[in-house]
Amino acid sequence: MTDRVELEAAVPEDLHGDRLDQVAARLFPEYSRSRLQSWIKKGQLRLDGRQCRPRDKVHAGALLRVDAELERETSWSAQDIDLEIVYEDNSILVLDKPAGLVVHPAAGHADGTLVNALLAHAPELAQVPRGGIVHRLDMETSGIMVVARTLAAHNDLVSQLQARSVKREYCAVCIGVMTGGGTIDAPIGRHPKQRKKMAVLAVGGKPAITHYRITRRFGHHTQIAVTLETGRTHQIRVHMAHRHYPLVGDPVYGGRPRLPKGASDELIAALRGFPRQALHARALGLIHPETGEQCQFECPLPQDLQDLLAVLQREDPPGESDRALY
Repeated sequence: MTDRVELEAAVPEDLHGDRLDQVAARLFPEYSRSRLQSWIKKGQLRLDGRQCRPRDKVHAGALLRVDAELERETSWSAQDIDLEIVYEDNSILVLDKPAGLVVHPAAGHADGTLVNALLAHAPELAQVPRGGIVHRLDMETSGIMVVARTLAAHNDLVSQLQARSVKREYCAVCIGVMTGGGTIDAPIGRHPKQRKKMAVLAVGGKPAITHYRITRRFGHHTQIAVTLETGRTHQIRVHMAHRHYPLVGDPVYGGRPRLPKGASDELIAALRGFPRQALHARALGLIHPETGEQCQFECPLPQDLQDLLAVLQREDPPGESDRALY
């Protein structure tokens, strides 16, 4: 599926002497830099009728003209998979991703992903980078996500994420009893030996900042609300394990299930049987890319997390055993 793109714009005085690809990105902000560079190289974006290189300088008053085919950004197929839509309009789509659903097709998950479902729901997403996905959740993390339905919305949301103006709050259940909230400022990078894992690295890691506060204490566990300043891979899971409060159900960073001494059969079954890391993206705040309005979206805790919390409330009440060892 392709659409034809025909655009014209004159170079203003303040962009005189800048590179062609930089000027094009300023004049046609709804299209990605990589797409504009590709059009320049193919001669589909010309300067005063001439084919130029992306690095060539432009002069004020010159005319940029685009005459190109808007090709699909993805080759992934559409699949009829149910989606829990929280909100949608012409620019964005907000959804509640269930645990177990992979976001992007990749090795081992060629289809049956969120992107496949989105392409069936909104076919125009085939022309948006990465099927409109601007941020990700791990496969076994549930919760709220925003998807860009247009190129302009995609560029705007990516800019908001880079500026750290998108607000994300998560609910997590950790092993261990915390005495208070706090902030973890510890760089994260690929584990030096176990390449499928991430780790806190004193050298070579990327900046990562996590804020957390206690919402409920149990006898041997803590429910927390987490907000992120950065969005590193597995950030919450890595940071909480680094503080020795790994998430319930996280075999990668928490190891084997740890059971409190004297735990009831119901509590043991709930902890051993919880099928994933106890992490849910509960709320998302952003500036609407078209209207400029501040938007706030929320989604309730999924049933498996509600059930776990109910068992902890009954079978792991706070008390003198708060600091008991496993």
